[in-house]
Amino acid sequence: MTDRTTLLVGLAVLAATAAVLWVFWARPQPRPEALRAAYAEPAPAPPAGGMRIFHLGYSLVGRDMPAMLAQLAGPNHRYESQLGWGTSLKQHWQPGETIDGFEAENTHPRFRSAREAIASGDYNALVLTEMVEIRDAIKYQQSGQYLAHWAALARKANPETRIYLYESWHRLDDPEGWLDRLDRDLERYWKAALLAGDIARNRPKRPVYLIPAGQVMARFVRVLEAGGGVGPVRSREDLFQRRESGETDPIHVNDLGAWLVALTHYAVLYQTSPVGLPHRLLRADGTQAEAPPDEIARLMQRVVWEVVQAHPETGVPR
Repeated sequence: MTDRTTLLVGLAVLAATAAVLWVFWARPQPRPEALRAAYAEPAPAPPAGGMRIFHLGYSLVGRDMPAMLAQLAGPNHRYESQLGWGTSLKQHWQPGETIDGFEAENTHPRFRSAREAIASGDYNALVLTEMVEIRDAIKYQQSGQYLAHWAALARKANPETRIYLYESWHRLDDPEGWLDRLDRDLERYWKAALLAGDIARNRPKRPVYLIPAGQVMARFVRVLEAGGGVGPVRSREDLFQRRESGETDPIHVNDLGAWLVALTHYAVLYQTSPVGLPHRLLRADGTQAEAPPDEIARLMQRVVWEVVQAHPETGVPR
């Protein structure tokens, strides 16, 4: 065989391989009307006796937020998790991928290996989140594909398991503007790439539902800052941690932010208004969390319920 023939054969094999991969991975996204149709009916009502939840993600899930959610939901709520540092859904899925911070984040009684846990079918709900920068995750970590992988595994193990995507946020110092990004990213990334990706690949009976924490943050911050703040809570920075230097950590929330995110999870998972829930809670390590002032707590609760009901992708009945 001549060198030219060998080259042509090799190119043909590469082209055929690329075509197969394109058909498998790049299936057409559903049209907007198909995406809307997937959420025309609300999610099934949660079980009356409490839920068992598995959280898969990284530091924007953390240990404290799921612990706060459990306190909000009551003694019959149970949960486990697998976390990392800036970990993508792909890294959690692939056995050979490195998960930075795995030992540090999972040395606690709530840890359970993600693949074993989800394949067990033990859970009423699986809550997935993706690393941010979200557009980098989609481009380089194939977020839509791996969300679909995890969703398919959960549905195979237990068709009654509800699957949720936790929409998070990006850095406060994003050059495109923090609120502007939250406004735009929901449609173009979280819905069009992730939620729609599962529908296109898996054709599920039930879609992946949305936990719109980023949208709740945006609405709360707009109301808060438009009014000049309430008491000691004045601006978006008051939802985020402070470093030892006193500078604002631009991505990781403090106790107030964690409580706001936990409220959002509660409202979606339990399809119930969070108004009136307790706001003096414990962190995962048993220490007392910083509680929001009463007026801020009421505002947060009201905003959560308004936002959750405004998005049909949450699965919450209107």
